[in-house]
Amino acid sequence: MFEKLKLQLKAFRDNDRGTVAVEAVVIFPMVMWAFLAMFVFFEGYRQTAINHKAANTIADMLSRETANITPTYVDNTKDLFDLLAQANGDTKIRLSVIKWAERYDAYRVNWSKTEGQGVTPLDNDYLANIAHKLPTVPNQERMVLVETWSTYKPLFRIGLENTVINTFVFTRLRFAPQLKFSNS
Repeated sequence: MFEKLKLQLKAFRDNDRGTVAVEAVVIFPMVMWAFLAMFVFFEGYRQTAINHKAANTIADMLSRETANITPTYVDNTKDLFDLLAQANGDTKIRLSVIKWAERYDAYRVNWSKTEGQGVTPLDNDYLANIAHKLPTVPNQERMVLVETWSTYKPLFRIGLENTVINTFVFTRLRFAPQLKFSNS
């Protein structure tokens, strides 16, 4: 009887019928998760690239402006960012003109305006904290600084939470020595 049980266990061990189906049931969820994860991560990187391109476009647009910037201009610039970035959520934008002041050996804010909830205008103290991100420029050289924030919401839940995409773009003024802000 012990011999018969031993033979049956050996036959069961050697039987390979149905292994493909069992392996497929075990592996399929992992393959699907990996496929969805690749899609979500690729889409996140794509959205980040689109946001950077949109911010660069806005910085270039401001650098070529010769007229005064108004509150309506700032509002429309945020709308343009939303359109270019294909943003479908909470977006914020901060437009600033800064200059290097040799007298203070630091960057100084000429003006800064924001659009969107929860973002404040740039001030000299915060500018001193981010000065390491800015290039070396001649005395009194002005630059446009565009900062944007938007939230990337993954289409599938694969372990990636909503992520804030932040862009930081600066460029020199091109056609005018300075870009002014006017409330009217």
